[in-house]
Amino acid sequence: MGNKYIDAHLHLDQYLLRYGKEKLHDMINRWQLAGVSGVVAVSTDLASAYRTLDLKQWYPDFVYAAVGYHPEQPLPSEKELCELFSLVRQERRWIAALGEVGLPHYTLEKMGHPPLEGYMELLRLFLQQSQMFDLPVLLHAVHDKVQSVFELLQQENVSRAHFHWLKAPQEMIQQIVKAGYYVSVTPEVCYRKRDQRLVELVPIENLLVETDGPWPFAGPFEGQNTTPLFLPQVVDYIACLKGLGASGLANQLMINVYKLLLKKDQYQSWQLWQSNKHGE
Repeated sequence: MGNKYIDAHLHLDQYLLRYGKEKLHDMINRWQLAGVSGVVAVSTDLASAYRTLDLKQWYPDFVYAAVGYHPEQPLPSEKELCELFSLVRQERRWIAALGEVGLPHYTLEKMGHPPLEGYMELLRLFLQQSQMFDLPVLLHAVHDKVQSVFELLQQENVSRAHFHWLKAPQEMIQQIVKAGYYVSVTPEVCYRKRDQRLVELVPIENLLVETDGPWPFAGPFEGQNTTPLFLPQVVDYIACLKGLGASGLANQLMINVYKLLLKKDQYQSWQLWQSNKHGE
């Protein structure tokens, strides 16, 4: 039996828009045959959240749906934000996390350097929602924005968080790990020293893997359409960096996703089910 993988962060609704429902169905079948047992599908705005929840309905055992508002864009209107939070409340049983949320960095110049206070307040509201509905948060926080996001997590007593595709100083990485949060790497780890250094700093108990698909990559993935089919190569590379067996690492990465997404009692039930399954 081969290794199993979960893509901890990708934009599945963008695949739906790009390829259509029928072709995406065929793609998901291929992913599953290759050992991809699930994907954490993040949202970027209200329309994206509705598409992601549709995907959850179509693939209930494969899609872990997240509802959020990507920070690299103008702030949402009050109406959109109210509908987003109403959606979280109404569809809570279908939602595994809140995300993608965080602070802008890459588009600040393009947006005319808007004040960060509005984005900080928006993130705080999402963190409060995460506490209200006992949901983890999937974070977009890079470079000098990481500390502000980390401090907000601490202020709002958030215990389950994932810093996706993290780019941060070593001191911040250590604080994130100490707080029990998760950090993910992308296929860039196979060819970029910064990401390889990150893997060296993060214990495997705090590590996740993702593609952020359909975002394109260079190195050995140059010219290829990004899909979760990249994950076996990513895990194999990390295993070499860590001096571990790929099978054991793949299993630990799966456990990490479940610990992030499941409430404590749910995770304990899953552990018991796994134990009984392997004991048969």
